[in-house]
Amino acid sequence: MKSTAPARYAALGSRYFGILLAVMAVIVVLSGIGAVKGVQFGPIITDGGFFLFPFAYILGDVISEVYGFKVARKAVFTCFGLSVFASLSYWIIIILPGFDDDFGHQRQAALENVLGPVPQLVAGSLLAFLAGQLMNSFIMVRLKARQGERRVWVRLLGSSGVGEFIDTLIFCTVAAPVIGITDVGGWANYVIVGFVYKVAVQYLFVPVTAVVINWIKRHEPSYGLEAAEPAAV
Repeated sequence: MKSTAPARYAALGSRYFGILLAVMAVIVVLSGIGAVKGVQFGPIITDGGFFLFPFAYILGDVISEVYGFKVARKAVFTCFGLSVFASLSYWIIIILPGFDDDFGHQRQAALENVLGPVPQLVAGSLLAFLAGQLMNSFIMVRLKARQGERRVWVRLLGSSGVGEFIDTLIFCTVAAPVIGITDVGGWANYVIVGFVYKVAVQYLFVPVTAVVINWIKRHEPSYGLEAAEPAAV
């Protein structure tokens, strides 16, 4: 049963969306670089981007709640394009001729070791990011169509699990052999730890995310002028 208070959104045009999108894109690109390094805390296996990536989903939640699915989809595809551009840039940097001395060879080897595997990781992370973020945003907007402006915390909690599971499953399957995970047990550890951690971070930040969302809604001049999107709900 739909709420009597209809879902509302903001139009683009203020500075807030640009800031959210810029931070989200930087986090996605840096996460792709950090994922090259396998990280182990005792029996726990993860990668170097583990502490960053959940915040991309948190920002995706904010954008979905304030601006709607169409704008969130635009943000996801923008991050996708910037990650592809970053990957191409790494490839060009690697193939450029360097200094022909010991120092130059050491630097070249370091670049190849760190940035060389990134395109494969980017392919996996982009597919995972697209599937997970779009599902996450879609669920948020569907719930908002039913709940109106109430219960933003329910939407934040409800959308996180599905999106993060899809993202983690796809990405970890592609990334595991790149960072040195070759057995099924290690892969399962990687997937489970990644999923639990990401969801735990999102849940931990739900109160903060809700405060940020409400603040942006109050300060976004166009909030409430945009109706719910039929295609998204």
